[in-house]
Amino acid sequence: MKRALFVFALLLSFGSLSAQSKKVTKTGEITFEASVPAFEEVKANSRNATFVLNTDTGEIASLILVKSFRFKIALMEEHFNENYIESDRYPKATFKGKIDNFKLSALSESAKDFAIRGKLELHGKTKDVIIPAKIQKSGEDIVINAAFNVNVDDFGIDIPSIVSKKVSKNVNITINSTLK
Repeated sequence: MKRALFVFALLLSFGSLSAQSKKVTKTGEITFEASVPAFEEVKANSRNATFVLNTDTGEIASLILVKSFRFKIALMEEHFNENYIESDRYPKATFKGKIDNFKLSALSESAKDFAIRGKLELHGKTKDVIIPAKIQKSGEDIVINAAFNVNVDDFGIDIPSIVSKKVSKNVNITINSTLK
């Protein structure tokens, strides 16, 4: 229910848009990895991210419920939710920003490089980020692929000293989404 309300709020935040000026997905994929060489992989994936793009302005917003991330090892998932991200207290991560120099008419089947500037909110903290992305058309859909890094210290996420050598503070995030 909370997710549905937030998606509705995201759509409203773009004002009154016609069907042609927005593209949406509720099945965007986000993967993050905080692995350290020689130790067990620290990686999770979710295919439940919501993305909304205003194709007239290049404004983009995203929401993901942090409990939707899945790890290979259930105990890692439990520690992620309870000890690191505190998902009961901070249930979602959001992004709101704008794609630099975005023009729908300039997109083609070949991916083009763009920068997406905005605010990432995670774990109760907000940080300005610039996300390099490749964007292309696929029929009537828009495909966005991006990869960037965040530092857990920027979001007040503590890594316990007992595992600090096994979990990287620099987290690699990848995004793959097709907006319809």
